[in-house]
Amino acid sequence: MSKEEHTNSYSHILKYIGLFGGVQAMSIGVALVRNKLVALILGPGGMGLVSLFTSTVSLISDLSNFGIGLSAVQKISQAYDRGDTECISHTIGVVRCWCALLALMGTVLCIVLSPFLSWFTFSWNGHTFHFICLSPIVGLSLLTLGETAIIKAVRELRRLAMVTFYNIVGALIVSVPIYYLWGMKGIVPSLVMMALIQFLLTVHVSYHLYPLRLNFSKSLLHDGLGMIKLGTAFVAATIFTSGTNFLIRSYLNNVSGLDMVGLYNAGIMMTLTYVGMVFSAMDTDYFPRLSAIPNLGFTFNTTVNRQIEMIFLVVSPLLVAFIIFLPIILPLLYSGKFMPVLGMAQIVVLAMYFRALEVPIEYITLARGDSLSYLLIQAVYAILFVGAVIVGFQSCGLVGTGAGITLTTVVYLGFILPFSKYRYGFHVSRRVIRNVVVQLPIGLLAYALTFLDRPLIYWTAGIVLCAVSALVSLRIIRKNC
Repeated sequence: MSKEEHTNSYSHILKYIGLFGGVQAMSIGVALVRNKLVALILGPGGMGLVSLFTSTVSLISDLSNFGIGLSAVQKISQAYDRGDTECISHTIGVVRCWCALLALMGTVLCIVLSPFLSWFTFSWNGHTFHFICLSPIVGLSLLTLGETAIIKAVRELRRLAMVTFYNIVGALIVSVPIYYLWGMKGIVPSLVMMALIQFLLTVHVSYHLYPLRLNFSKSLLHDGLGMIKLGTAFVAATIFTSGTNFLIRSYLNNVSGLDMVGLYNAGIMMTLTYVGMVFSAMDTDYFPRLSAIPNLGFTFNTTVNRQIEMIFLVVSPLLVAFIIFLPIILPLLYSGKFMPVLGMAQIVVLAMYFRALEVPIEYITLARGDSLSYLLIQAVYAILFVGAVIVGFQSCGLVGTGAGITLTTVVYLGFILPFSKYRYGFHVSRRVIRNVVVQLPIGLLAYALTFLDRPLIYWTAGIVLCAVSALVSLRIIRKNC
């Protein structure tokens, strides 16, 4: 088996899904302990405030990064596959130079916009000082972004996985005592400390691989202009994602209050974030592999389809289990105060079946450096998402919000499949279709059980569906690997 065939094989994909899924599972286990403690200390209102601050700062970070993380992975990954060590070192110097400048710019931008951010998010200016204090997070996140891109591109994925785990542990150790001592007053210092911990852990690895040699020469700045231009449209596309989170949380805060924001955020964390842990391997392993394929065609198509197959087969049993056991998981991981979000969370889990198909396809635009296409598909998704969530919330509250999110993923799939076929000649393989035809009905049956008010039948049938989904996936994976 050639190197190219090996890195695109089912066993290779499963290996890194297992690596990052396993580390993410441990990380999420620690994060869940932290969230449980924070939820008990702060309640839905405090969790809502954390969510608003986090989504706002993320928006400013995305406004400031010019897609440097994506373009850096692409450039360094290509040089790494060629074995061009001189080009790798030079590109890393360019990335670090530009990340330092962008970090400074992002920090200043957050300070300048702080009155507007406070007014738009909370409808008054009482949080202006808080956003000024949060501005270092923007700078730290941009520096971390560059160093993370370097680690990904040179395939030091195990080290990156451990950084993720230690970061979550650090967040637990730092944030919980701060919240316990100061309550909601500790939110801002806690967020800053967590950003600092993530930065220090990341640079500990990246500086060991490639020692820091900052150089702000004109030649380095000039050489980075190509990456910045390439990333400009990616920035606009990323802003759609951050802007969507920011707009929805601001909308919920203004029409219903911080408690509703906290409930919504808990529902999203329980589904799109925690269940999405399986997707972590795509950003760290799949994207560099896809970027290294020079041309569209059979190899490219096969790589994408195999990634979809493995992601879908691994995530499907998890989704069934999540739907069935959420009535137990939710109060355990948060508190009884968060039970109103149960209906929303259970229906949003169905959206993850469609996201498992969509996310690997989205990476095609990133791997090809097709920033305008990426901008288009993210704009379509953002518009659908915001519209469906607002209409759903106005119609049926949190359950309507969950239905809106799931409907968004279905409609979006109907857009991205023909678009990727027209733009890149990509078509979904028969294997993928067979897997969907088998696993999706099991998930729908699991969701149908949530309407059943017969505990014995619910738990018996639910456990059977979990077992069937797991056995189907295991049989297909073993056959392929």
